[in-house]
Amino acid sequence: MDKTPLNKIPETDFETFLKVDIRTGTILEVEEFPQARKPAYKLKIDFGPDIGVKKSSAQITTLYTPAELVGKQVAAVVNFPKRQIGPFMSEVLTLGFNNAAGQVTLFSPDSDVPNGSKLI
Repeated sequence: MDKTPLNKIPETDFETFLKVDIRTGTILEVEEFPQARKPAYKLKIDFGPDIGVKKSSAQITTLYTPAELVGKQVAAVVNFPKRQIGPFMSEVLTLGFNNAAGQVTLFSPDSDVPNGSKLI
């Protein structure tokens, strides 16, 4: 868990923030990912007609089962470069926060929004 004091975090500006494209999507499929170094799932997430279905690897196995994840809306960065994780190509960065125990809790809207909606 990051314990960097707030006064030590480097500032950014609004223009730089706007370059990060964070969108909502609905998880369509979840697979176990035994080849990952840390326990993870392989996700297929629908970001709507403009972006489509993208793949992501997420270390969220301690708090979520595959059945709980299918149909869940999540937030993800969709404009990072693809990243090879073992034999899997992750296309988006699914967003979450560490809870007090260091487990990843997904960042998601508290009511349904259209897939592909941009964080504003």
